[in-house]
Amino acid sequence: MQSLVDFLNGIIWSPVLIYLCLGAGLFYSITTRFVQIRHFREMWRLLLSGKSSDKGISSFQALAVSLSGRVGTGNIAGVAAAIGFGGPGAVFWMWVVAFLGAATAYSESALAQIYKEEDEDGQFRGGPAYYIEKAMGQKWYAWIFAIATIFACGVLLPGVQSNSIGNAVEAAFGTGGMIETTIGTISLAKILTGTVVSIILAFIIFGGVKRIASFTQIVVPFMALAYIIIAFIIILLNINLVPTVFGMIIGDAFTPMAGVGAAIGWGVKRGVYSNEAGQGTGPHAAAAADVDHPAQQGLVQSFSIYIDTLLVCSATAFMIIITGAYNVHGGAEGTFLVQNLAADIGANGPVFTQMAIESAMPGIGKPFIAFALFFFAFTTILAYYYIAETNIAYIRRSLKLPGMMFVLKIVLTVAVFYGTVKAANLAWAMGDVGVGLMAWLNIVGILIIFFLSKPALKALKDYEEQQKAGVKEFTFDPVKLGIKNADYWEKRLKSSGKPAAQPEDVEGEPVKTTI
Repeated sequence: MQSLVDFLNGIIWSPVLIYLCLGAGLFYSITTRFVQIRHFREMWRLLLSGKSSDKGISSFQALAVSLSGRVGTGNIAGVAAAIGFGGPGAVFWMWVVAFLGAATAYSESALAQIYKEEDEDGQFRGGPAYYIEKAMGQKWYAWIFAIATIFACGVLLPGVQSNSIGNAVEAAFGTGGMIETTIGTISLAKILTGTVVSIILAFIIFGGVKRIASFTQIVVPFMALAYIIIAFIIILLNINLVPTVFGMIIGDAFTPMAGVGAAIGWGVKRGVYSNEAGQGTGPHAAAAADVDHPAQQGLVQSFSIYIDTLLVCSATAFMIIITGAYNVHGGAEGTFLVQNLAADIGANGPVFTQMAIESAMPGIGKPFIAFALFFFAFTTILAYYYIAETNIAYIRRSLKLPGMMFVLKIVLTVAVFYGTVKAANLAWAMGDVGVGLMAWLNIVGILIIFFLSKPALKALKDYEEQQKAGVKEFTFDPVKLGIKNADYWEKRLKSSGKPAAQPEDVEGEPVKTTI
């Protein structure tokens, strides 16, 4: 099984995908004139404004749901893996992915808002499958994305998150004894952890998106702040080493100990895994927000990349490097370019981070990371459920099979339990397959959409023009901008009683829609 999954990863995560992620981020940064910098203040304003409605959730709730997907195991165990296999220089490439990815996140999230729908229950739904169908006009491609996403988020990715919870609990509190099962010898601690996580998960996901949003808007800010405070304390205790750490990160990025390919490859892979820019997960939560203009939620989602990578991932990286709680694996099995820890300590897990905190705060590191990972990983599992649910809702528009949502809830709950007790290497490898499939399909999709009609760019230009005009209430008229199939926004404008643009307005002297 491991060899098969590794073979698939070798194909999916070829250099082509790595440079496609970087290239797409650079492309959208240039075409939006670096929206991630120009509208930084507006991101803050939007984040703190907005209200939920019966049909949708607020901008902050949508940010919390998407952050619950972005801020997860990748921020604790994923950063450790990037350093363990790519050296400290991999952190630099995670930063690059975050900066460029913020522009990608704007684009895909704005697209999700533009082409969102109201489902049969009156809830907002949207995401790559929806905008691929409506903006590209390729329903078959949308179906491939939806099926791949259901498989990735409903089966493959949840196991990565729960696996890290189980490993952290076992490292913090011991095995509790070993038990022989049909799938191997498993510690009692992992079995109990998997059972508890599965029960809590089932309670929340059977409550729907509102319950998920209510839970994540409380938990996500709390867990991220607590984690950053601990990291900040450790950095302050070793403040004299900070310049050295920066030097290692920058120096190894260009003359890396593990080779340029290793630093860039692991930095980009774990960067995409962590912040999910371009992967196509964030747009699902973005579409659920009730906003006045699609560009608004695009900007809010762009800001979430900064929180995820530049804050949380950097906090993890600095703790690990400052305390020296890492090894850097060499090319051959069992060899190390840097070995500060025992050889049998694997990089695919939270152990580096636990040992970093433990060395600075004895008695705190292991239980704190177990606690933090529970919340980081658990809220990410909730986000994965919501994403899979949204893609099932997309499929149900054409194929109404009874019980699809119920089956998803059962399968995901079982996947979470199974992932908790499985080996870390297999869990992460399967997760990489899921992330890679979605990234390929989504990035190719949003690039094709850009060259076809530039809807996200038109929305940004329209929003900026309304900002300059000083309007108090933003509106979005897709017909005036020449954006087709944005049915929700056309109906919204019509029901508001405001005059809608006529189709000929698009042909005549027109509103400029390029930047």
